Amino acid sequence: MTIASSRPARPGPGGAGLSLAVLSAATFGTSGAFAASLIGAGWSPAAAVCARVAVAALILTVPALLQLRGRWAGLRRNAAGVAAYGLIAVAGCQLFYFNAVARMPVGVALLLEYLGAVLVVGWLWLRHGQRPRRLTVIGAATAITGLVLVLNLTGTARISLAGVMWGLLAAVGLASYFLLSAGLGSARAGGPDAEALPPIVMAWAGMWVGAISLGVLGWSGLLPMTATTRQVGFLGHRVSWLVPVLGLSLVAAVIAYVAGIGAARRLGAKLASFIGMSEVLFAVLFAWLLLSQLPTVLQFLGGAFILAGVALVRLDELHGPGDVVQEGQRRRGGRPAPGQQRPVEALADGPLRPDGFGDGLEGDLLPAEQVGGIASGAVQQREL
Repeated sequence: MTIASSRPARPGPGGAGLSLAVLSAATFGTSGAFAASLIGAGWSPAAAVCARVAVAALILTVPALLQLRGRWAGLRRNAAGVAAYGLIAVAGCQLFYFNAVARMPVGVALLLEYLGAVLVVGWLWLRHGQRPRRLTVIGAATAITGLVLVLNLTGTARISLAGVMWGLLAAVGLASYFLLSAGLGSARAGGPDAEALPPIVMAWAGMWVGAISLGVLGWSGLLPMTATTRQVGFLGHRVSWLVPVLGLSLVAAVIAYVAGIGAARRLGAKLASFIGMSEVLFAVLFAWLLLSQLPTVLQFLGGAFILAGVALVRLDELHGPGDVVQEGQRRRGGRPAPGQQRPVEALADGPLRPDGFGDGLEGDLLPAEQVGGIASGAVQQREL
């Protein structure tokens, strides 16, 4: 399993990376609207998540197998990383989040989960020596302030220590999602001719691991699962339960995860994770448009803070390219000799392949979904 370090994206793929990150956040943000109809009809959050992940895995099977023709060695080489992605970033993150919301207000649980963006910065600092610069620190503080405003964290409900623990574990799962998305399948894992796992293949394999894990937990009784096949209420109409399940699977899973992986590889885990915070804004927007839940003035203000924080982190990425590489080369006394392994950061400079995913990753390395506004049923997922 490999986790790439953070590197600012080159100008070329930057636009595509930003577009994919916004697309991923927007599609993850639809999960609350889709899930609300299932939960309102009697589905448990865990059952909705399991159906979402399993159907998404089925949808991705044919395109993933087509991309894997003649390239099965890459999947075998990254088996440990794929297993970690499926268990921690897909299944684990959602289970941790559900345990948190069972013990504390949804808004607080979401805030704890989105601390995953801060954990990404900390990991890159401790593991790869990429100390956050001033703009990143200010941007992180600004974005977290925006989250507090958007989630409207008010009330006097007591905070459970166990709930805090589960929320922090969810943050670890979200950080793992971005780190593994950016780093899994790096060329350095298998030599100069190795290829990164295509996003579709990585998402497909991770979904199967997550679906099987959730299914086993449900079958054993450790994870309560309740579902029904009766019609559900969706956007003011009575529709088949298949409509929101397909929405969760195709839009909020297939598109969201594949786009998220592509974005993390182009932008790096740090920037991708901060852009991922905009998922909360999209969740509020969809709750407004689809569920008639009008955002408050504070939520609009919080959205502005989140966007400002993301802009500061992006500006920092554009202003400091190569600092870590140059520092590492100075410590080693110059560039590595022929035959020596190149530093992690230098690998991010590799050219993109025609398929757009590059032999060297462009970056470092969640998406969670609910907002205090969707609350009650809708917010219990990213996870839904």
